Amino acid sequence: MPETENRNIEPEKINLAEMAKDQSYWASVKRQFNKNKLAVYSLRVIFVLVFIALFADFLANEKPIIASYKKNIYFPVFKEYAVNMGLSEWPTEMQNISSWRDLKFEWAVWPLVPYLPNNIDFINAQSVGPFDEQEVPSKFWRHWMGTDELGRDVFSGMIHGTRIAVMVGLISMGIASLIGIFLGALAGYFGDERLRLSIASILLNLVSLFFALYYGFGSRSYILADAIGVSFGLFLKELFISFMVIALIFAMGNLIAYALKNIPFLNQKIKIPVDIMISRLIEIMLSVPTLFLIISIAAISKPSVFTVMAIIGFTSWTGIARFIRAELLRIRSLEYIEAANALGFSEFRTMLKHAIPNALSPVLVAVAFGIAAAILIEATLSFIGVGVPAESITWGSLLSAARQSTSAWWLAIIPGFAIFITVTIYNLVGEGLTDALDPRQKK
Repeated sequence: MPETENRNIEPEKINLAEMAKDQSYWASVKRQFNKNKLAVYSLRVIFVLVFIALFADFLANEKPIIASYKKNIYFPVFKEYAVNMGLSEWPTEMQNISSWRDLKFEWAVWPLVPYLPNNIDFINAQSVGPFDEQEVPSKFWRHWMGTDELGRDVFSGMIHGTRIAVMVGLISMGIASLIGIFLGALAGYFGDERLRLSIASILLNLVSLFFALYYGFGSRSYILADAIGVSFGLFLKELFISFMVIALIFAMGNLIAYALKNIPFLNQKIKIPVDIMISRLIEIMLSVPTLFLIISIAAISKPSVFTVMAIIGFTSWTGIARFIRAELLRIRSLEYIEAANALGFSEFRTMLKHAIPNALSPVLVAVAFGIAAAILIEATLSFIGVGVPAESITWGSLLSAARQSTSAWWLAIIPGFAIFITVTIYNLVGEGLTDALDPRQKK
C-alpha cells in the first residue's frame, strides 16, 4: 500500500517541481528581455501589425462598418464575414451594389480608408501622388498615400498587404515549427537506438501520411486558395478543417495498427535509426538553395498565397529541427526524464509532456528570425510576379508597380519602408530573445 501511495505522489512532485522551475525560468527570461528596449519596442510594433492584419477589413473597406438604410440598421462588414462563411445572405436591397458610397444612407460609420485594395478610381488614375491635387468629393475620400497606375488606393493596399505579410510569416513558420519540432524531437530524444515500432504501425503511418497530405492539403488546395481571396476568417475555417482531416486520418491509421497487433508478423518491433535518417534529410535540405527552390516550385504551381505559405513552411523547418535535436540530446539524460521513465510512462508521453516543453526556448529565436525571412521571401516573390495571384495586393506587388511608374516615388518608398521596418523588428525581437535566453546574461 505505501508503495502505491509513493508511486502516485512522485509524479505530482515531478510536475510541481517542473512548474516551479519553469515559472522561475520564464520570469527570468522576461526580465532579461525587458532590459532590451529596442526589442521591447519592436514587439509592440509587431502587436500593432497583428492588429492591422486582424482588422484590415474594418480599417480599409468600401462598405460601411455600421449604417442606417431605409430605417434599418445594418453591419455590412460583419455581414460580409457571415455571407462568406455561408452563415447568412445579403438582404435583397443590398445585393449587386456597384458603389456603396452612392447609397442614400441616413447615417453611416465608414472605415478609416473607404476603399478596397482593388477598387479603381478612374478619375485619379495614372499614379496620383499623396500631395498632388485629387478630384474627390471631400477630404474623407482622398487617397492619402496616392494611387497606382490603375487608380488603386495605396493606403488600402498597404493595410491589406500587412494582413498577407503577417499571415505568410506566422502560418509558414507555424508549418515549419510543427515539422521541425516533430522531426527534431524524434531525432534528439530517440537517437538511433531507442525508437522501436511495429511493422503495422510503420506501414499504416506511412500510408496515413500520404492520404493526410493529399486529402488535407492537395485536394483542398483550391478551396484554401479561394478562401484567402474571399476573407481571412473563411481561410482560417478551411485551414482548421484541413488540420482536422489530417488528424482524423492519422488517428484512423493508428487505430487500425492497434487492431492488427494480434498478428505476430505485423506486431514485430523494428529498431529505426531515426537520428541518422533525419540528420541526413536536414543536410539534403540545407544543400539546396532555398530561395531558388521556392521560386521554382511557385513558378510551376497555380498562383496562390496559400501555396507560397506552404512552400516556405515545408522548406524552412531545418533550423528549428536542429535546435530541438540539440536540446533533447541534452535533456533526455536529465534526472526528471529518467524518473518519468522509471515510473513506467511511455517514451512518447515522456517526450511530449516533459522533454519537448523544456526544449522550446531556442525555437522562439528561430521562429522570430524565420518570420522575418518568410515576409522577405513573400515580398520577393510578389515583386518578381511569381507565386502570388495578380489580383492580390501585397507590399511586393506595390513595390513592383513602381517600376512601371518611375516618377511615382510613393510606390517605392512606402512599401519598401514597410518591408524594411517589419523585417528589422522581427530580427530585433530575435536578437532580444537570443540575449534573454542566454544563461550567461542572467544574474
